[in-house]
Amino acid sequence: MYKLLLKPLLFCFSPEKAHHLVFNTLKTLTSLGFKPFFKLFYSRKNKTVTVAGIDFPGRVGLAAGFDKNALLLNAWDAFGFGFIELGTVTPLGQEGNPKPRLFRLVEDEAIINRMGFNNDGADVVAKRLSKRKTKIIVGGNIGKNKLTPNEDALNDYEICFNKLYPYVDYFVVNVSSPNTPGLRELQEKEPLLRILSAVQTLNKHTQNPKPIFLKIAPDLTNSQLDDIVDIVTEANIAGVIATNTTIDKSALKTSEKEIENIGAGGLSGKPLKSRSTEVIRYIHTKSKGSFPIIGVGVIYSAAYAVEKIEAGASLVQVYSGFIYEGPALVKKISKTLDKRA
Repeated sequence: MYKLLLKPLLFCFSPEKAHHLVFNTLKTLTSLGFKPFFKLFYSRKNKTVTVAGIDFPGRVGLAAGFDKNALLLNAWDAFGFGFIELGTVTPLGQEGNPKPRLFRLVEDEAIINRMGFNNDGADVVAKRLSKRKTKIIVGGNIGKNKLTPNEDALNDYEICFNKLYPYVDYFVVNVSSPNTPGLRELQEKEPLLRILSAVQTLNKHTQNPKPIFLKIAPDLTNSQLDDIVDIVTEANIAGVIATNTTIDKSALKTSEKEIENIGAGGLSGKPLKSRSTEVIRYIHTKSKGSFPIIGVGVIYSAAYAVEKIEAGASLVQVYSGFIYEGPALVKKISKTLDKRA
């Protein structure tokens, strides 16, 4: 039904308009009591898996960027997700980059975005989280405001940690988005270790420390990935989320002219499939499996999810696949992964 009717209809709208249309529709239907209907078709009882001390009711999660502001927080378990990741959340709300900033590459089954951490800010998101009615595992993906210079970035991450701490189950430090100027410079060893160590120090002084993950880019070299393994160990954080979007657009079917017209932005979708899996496998091998990896990027089928798990991921997240394949994808993946467990 989704591919035959809903997807062609949604693809008549610009990507961002379609996104808001889906959100508003789901929000309305959920408020009118349709959640059990969604649950009947799209959810199943999955096997629980323990990762970083958390019992996840399923290996498939919704990646950050889809529900940035916790607007559909109480609906996602009805679509079969074992966990969701909010954000990226910054201390202050910000509009993000000018529109248009989200583009479909239909021929490549891919998406280019330069959203720029558009979100309502940590206070607003925390207030919504305080009212959640679902027990779904929630991750808080945190970042710095666009106008915050890199030398002050640590303060932004600490603010977000403190505001979201009472309401999320795990944290993700995002320094890998290509859409905030200078942000990826924080992936270098010295500034990254400083940020992670400081946030982990805050975490250790709480009554109930939360797992902290680091989200990394697929564009890192093997030498940089070696540094990531060392940093995760030295900062004593929980693990890694691999990977964010890529700036490499060299292997696309879409014409160079169209890509030039679109301009800057991070690429997600099928062209990223091999590299995201390579990064997972490299980190898992290099670290000798000493910390968990959450695999995200190009999970369009159960077979793609299995590749991530076999490469070393403990959990997977979907985003582009949810758009191109529809909500039935989550149930299919969960069923396949449970059979392998």
